[in-house]
Amino acid sequence: MKVLVIGSGAREHALCRALSLDPHVTALHCAPGNAGIAQVAELHPVDALDGKAVAALAEELGAGLVVVGPEAPLVAGVADAVREAGIPCFGPSGQAARLEGSKAFAKDVMAAAGVPTARSYVCTTPEEAETALDAFGAPYVVKDDGLAAGKGVVVTDDLEAAKAHAAACERVVVEEFLDGPEVSLFAITDGETVLPLQPAQDFKRALNGDEGPNTGGMGAYSPLPWAEPKLVDEVLATVLQPTVDEMRRRGTPFSGLLYAGLAITSRGVRVIEFNARFGDPETQVVLARLKTPLAGVLLAAADGTLADLAPLRWSEEAAVTVVLASHNYPGAPRTGDPILGLDEVEAQDAPHAYVLHAGTRRDGDAVVSAGGRVLSVTATGEDLTQARDRAYTAVARIHLDGAHHRTDIALKAASGEQ
Repeated sequence: MKVLVIGSGAREHALCRALSLDPHVTALHCAPGNAGIAQVAELHPVDALDGKAVAALAEELGAGLVVVGPEAPLVAGVADAVREAGIPCFGPSGQAARLEGSKAFAKDVMAAAGVPTARSYVCTTPEEAETALDAFGAPYVVKDDGLAAGKGVVVTDDLEAAKAHAAACERVVVEEFLDGPEVSLFAITDGETVLPLQPAQDFKRALNGDEGPNTGGMGAYSPLPWAEPKLVDEVLATVLQPTVDEMRRRGTPFSGLLYAGLAITSRGVRVIEFNARFGDPETQVVLARLKTPLAGVLLAAADGTLADLAPLRWSEEAAVTVVLASHNYPGAPRTGDPILGLDEVEAQDAPHAYVLHAGTRRDGDAVVSAGGRVLSVTATGEDLTQARDRAYTAVARIHLDGAHHRTDIALKAASGEQ
């Protein structure tokens, strides 16, 4: 099978790495890709938001499967254009991707499906937002209704900061605060059958101890030793399957990757948000543990045959990923800085630790930074402690001027805490 992956981040590098290890994949392409993806796939320039251009590239390459990584192309209907060209595509339609593209739409679907989530108000004026904030009280949770690259949510005790975020957005969802640890659970679906993957936990805040501003994610780990063994089955029954069933009932079936961001509250599991694609950086650790070849699973979702698939096989090992971010991230990042030590990680730490590129590009013989989150350093081990040690050993070999990373990824979990 020839596979084309759309996107340029560490999520796409993780997908390309897993696909490159699949014996059924005869040719692997990525558009537009990055400096790291170029080591495992042939890169092609494309406007990832242009469905016709993506479909034309897939036809030209003779792709038997297209995998759309990021949310913006999905919401823009790129998967629709690929399917219209007669090529199997892993990723929901533009209509179905509204589950991520509009927080208000997702709330409406959850209400219809009976999915447990936070109480909320959709607000379009500062006055409506102020009323909602007063109704719920602190901590205040304000979410931009549209796509915001993982940075559209403010959780704060500062009422003025909450009002300012609401005022800066065209439409917001103001929610009650959900207590308890957060879990990311991905599910692959063909619109009927729902196949949950292994849960992971990510770290949204920029600084240790969950301090600092929200980011797209600074690290992740899997499995979750503190989670109830029945968690996945419970979420499948109460969240994932009902949502997929409701989307099909509405005439907009959801096929692809349904990502449930969950809070394990004192009152039970609650959905924080849905995403319509693999999450970043959780994909890095989930795929590190998946033993079943990936291409066949994604193709089964694309062509509606997931029910015929054998159960997924998983490694018993743990995985940890640590994000190396550029100077000033999540503010306007500095780019163009050389990245040193990548060869040393490959020589010293492989196969247990490896580097997945996010915001990188080639500049002659050098690899330089080209975005806010630059690298995801990923490692596996017998348990979280060993995986952590291997990941941070690899991180220490890399030099990027002004870069920063969290030093507490999976620390509590490795110590037996939440």
